[in-house]
Amino acid sequence: MRARLQLFATSIAAALAVGAAVVAHAPAPRSTRTTIVSGDGTVAAETRLSLRRGDRKRARAEIRKRIEEGSEGTYITDILADHDSSLARWPERLARPISVWVQPYSTVRGWRPAYVHLAREAFDDWKATGIPLDFHFVDDSAKAEVHLAWIDRFKEPISGRTLWARDDDWWILDGSIAIAMHHRSGEALDAAAIKAITLHEVGHLIGLDHTRDPATIMTPRVRVRSLTIQDKATARLLYTLPAGAVR
Repeated sequence: MRARLQLFATSIAAALAVGAAVVAHAPAPRSTRTTIVSGDGTVAAETRLSLRRGDRKRARAEIRKRIEEGSEGTYITDILADHDSSLARWPERLARPISVWVQPYSTVRGWRPAYVHLAREAFDDWKATGIPLDFHFVDDSAKAEVHLAWIDRFKEPISGRTLWARDDDWWILDGSIAIAMHHRSGEALDAAAIKAITLHEVGHLIGLDHTRDPATIMTPRVRVRSLTIQDKATARLLYTLPAGAVR
């Protein structure tokens, strides 16, 4: 049985489109699955370090030290606060890219075929930060670990939503993203807003959470159109650390 953690994104703030939103955050239940393998089938190097020592207290102290030394210019502390002092991430997936299905066609009013390309660009932009993840886009949704679909609007005042599953050790296993074409009020989102929302949601998918810094893509009220230095630095730092509890 796998646990699901729901992460919410807001509507684009006024800098991109009309109408921002308030976010709710659902706590993560625990899972009984404990898969801790990397993309090539080996135990992740960061986890090997902790397992070899057999001393969780000492290992976590070392992780906290690494966070302290590398946290400048990032919002890793905001992520720890939102995740109850735990970090969630995918195992290394360079040798075996994460399979992603982006809905290729939609009858939702306002949807455009160009949005498929924008969504794929969002995954590629995060990959370009240098984190040890690669993405492979597939045509068959049944063969995908990650699904991205288009909807008209949410009942809540948000424009995107991400769900992902993790095991007990906080390694992410799979996920799904929904992107709205309209604000809850009915106003259409333009292409720039769609790209920004998708960047935000893929950020959640790889393990990032909201930050109080309004000048980043992961702020609850998105005002920027692309990844910032802080977004890239935070993702890179996260992927030098093992998943799991820090304290």
